[in-house]
Amino acid sequence: MFQLNRILIAIIIFLGCSSYAQSIDSIALQTDNIIHQMHLKQKVFEMSGRGINRFALSFMFTRKLIPVTMGGNKKLGIPSVAFMDGPRGVSFYKGATAFPVSIARAATWDRSLEHRVGIAMSEEIRALGGNYSSAVCVNLLRHPANGRAQESYGEDPYLVGEMGLALMQGLQSNQVQACVKHFALNSMENNRFGGNIQIDERSLHEVYLPHFKKIIQAGAASVMSAYNKVNGAYCGENAYLLNEILRQQWGFKGYVSTDWQFGLFNTYNGIQAQTNIEMPSPKYYSYKNIKQFIQSNRITESTIDALIKPIIYTKLQFEKETIASHKIFPKNLVACANHIQLAREVAEEGIVLLKNEQEILPLQLNRCKHIIVTGSLTNVIQTGDKGSSNVIPPYIVSMHEALTNYVSGNTQVHFIASKDLAAAKQLCIEADAILVLAGNTFEDEGEFINMGKLRDSLNPDKQNMATHTGLFGLGGDKKYLHLHENDIQTIQDISSISDKVIVCLSGGSVITVEEWELKTAAILHTFYSGMEGANALVKILFGDVNPSGKLPFSIPKQEADLPYFNSFRSTVNYDYYHGYTLLNKTHTAARYAFGYGLSYTQFKISQVHTDKEIYSSTDTIQLSCIIQNVGQRQGAEVIQCYVGFEQSKIDRASQLLKGFEKVFLLPQETQTIHMSIPVSDLAWYNADTHQLEIEQMTYTLKLGNQSNDPLFQTTQIQIK
Repeated sequence: MFQLNRILIAIIIFLGCSSYAQSIDSIALQTDNIIHQMHLKQKVFEMSGRGINRFALSFMFTRKLIPVTMGGNKKLGIPSVAFMDGPRGVSFYKGATAFPVSIARAATWDRSLEHRVGIAMSEEIRALGGNYSSAVCVNLLRHPANGRAQESYGEDPYLVGEMGLALMQGLQSNQVQACVKHFALNSMENNRFGGNIQIDERSLHEVYLPHFKKIIQAGAASVMSAYNKVNGAYCGENAYLLNEILRQQWGFKGYVSTDWQFGLFNTYNGIQAQTNIEMPSPKYYSYKNIKQFIQSNRITESTIDALIKPIIYTKLQFEKETIASHKIFPKNLVACANHIQLAREVAEEGIVLLKNEQEILPLQLNRCKHIIVTGSLTNVIQTGDKGSSNVIPPYIVSMHEALTNYVSGNTQVHFIASKDLAAAKQLCIEADAILVLAGNTFEDEGEFINMGKLRDSLNPDKQNMATHTGLFGLGGDKKYLHLHENDIQTIQDISSISDKVIVCLSGGSVITVEEWELKTAAILHTFYSGMEGANALVKILFGDVNPSGKLPFSIPKQEADLPYFNSFRSTVNYDYYHGYTLLNKTHTAARYAFGYGLSYTQFKISQVHTDKEIYSSTDTIQLSCIIQNVGQRQGAEVIQCYVGFEQSKIDRASQLLKGFEKVFLLPQETQTIHMSIPVSDLAWYNADTHQLEIEQMTYTLKLGNQSNDPLFQTTQIQIK
């Protein structure tokens, strides 16, 4: 008894030293007490979404979103979860801020900016009655034909993880539960409802999961499983993914919800895999089904208790933080001036300048008497696809509006349809700049939702499925990476009579340029840049803003340089190499490398140092360098650190991104940049031991401004 009392006193003293631990302990006790009071029907109520019909009707008649709720019991003190999507702002609410899509925000390479976007999104979600967001989409861009590339952050696990982490932390700073999706390997669209991804253990852990792990272990509240299968098992029923990896290896304490409608196909398998919530309404997790399983002794009620415990625990934790914060979120936060300004700032930082021949950019307004605007997107205003991430802002600035508002009376802007260019040949010859607005729309790429043809996606013969109209319009995976033929022809025709052609590309991922790149003066990739994107582009064109965007993917010279892609196949193999790691492996030059992006000024990196030369596996490398703006304009540069594995005895990427920092510098200004790289980040996954391991060898740290920088500044370290 005396010994027991000593143990209890020690526990009390320990908990008293930590208010956080005390809070967590009290929430755990509260959770257990609530579950003890619940009857089965109340427990099952926590295991699925409610309100999908109210959601659909409210949007149909008012274009205003009512959050889809999950669980909740006022009598027992269980809060509800109020779900709101999505990655570029509050989806389906007329009047919300439309930020640039995630891939555009990845091109900023700016963690702090993405954190601010997360805060702004959370403010709008809370103002509209929500407390749960699935905006954190971090599926790796294995191939740029993926229709939902725009919703994630690119091809590199480190970049994806850092940007996703920043968004998650921004959302949760205002007690919005962040849901990380789609777990896992959801990197194709047309066949997402049944496609089976075959992958080896090493590629899974080393390439396709590190970014999920980083965000989840940093405290993400929730995870959304993917529709597809991984090694033969649906993700929502995949015990290896959800039990062994997510909970046992990573220590995840939150809850897993399914993707909507087709995330579960078997009640028992879902429960065994520990999928906690079926969305958006109960089908397999209905009270009738659960009761029958208990009555037949296939599961016990304690199984259900264990399943709902992380749901209730997480909701109580966020509820307690919400009350303690004393924050109020008035409805006028939605599309407020600060959020719109932020959307424009993100668009400015995310635009990537790919080419600038003879420094045609920035344009000099006092020297531009005639500017021509043409191309298939001249009169198109858009913020991205029409699927679940669709945002309906109060307005979208058109290029016509942005340009005409910017230029002075001495400059004439002529908007000419491509078919009318021949008649305007002389004007084209005399023009000071010809802007060609070209690229993709929601008809070419995006979430593919076509309820009547879902099962056709398993049929390899249905090659034209993505041309059918879906519930929200066209979309799906891209059929090709190059521009449409009419845009290619326009660029070629106009370039034959003018050397002042500036191509402004819009799209959710890679657009190849081989048919016309040499004939143009300048190229910019603007992605889908949100409601203020046109204003941002005009500021870039005229030099009010110096471009600082960097590619979050590689642009190849030809699609054949990339992994095989056919999302109509019922089974697809994912292997270790893709993106810049594949190009390096095959010694293939990209047209524009991962991390590439030009500026109107120049930067110089020098004096690369580490805090020591020899490290152990538990150390953190402290790296520094000097960066100087050696040009005549202020601007921002992204210093990228790639780690080379030249001495490796295993087959692995020749180099990997392991650090980056974005810095703003005035002309001739110099700054010292610091990076911290845990040695554990250099590990590889040994499938024989099922462990991450670190090779004891010499590593090369390479600092530059793109993945194949010819001016890399390097230093070497040893791991022992």
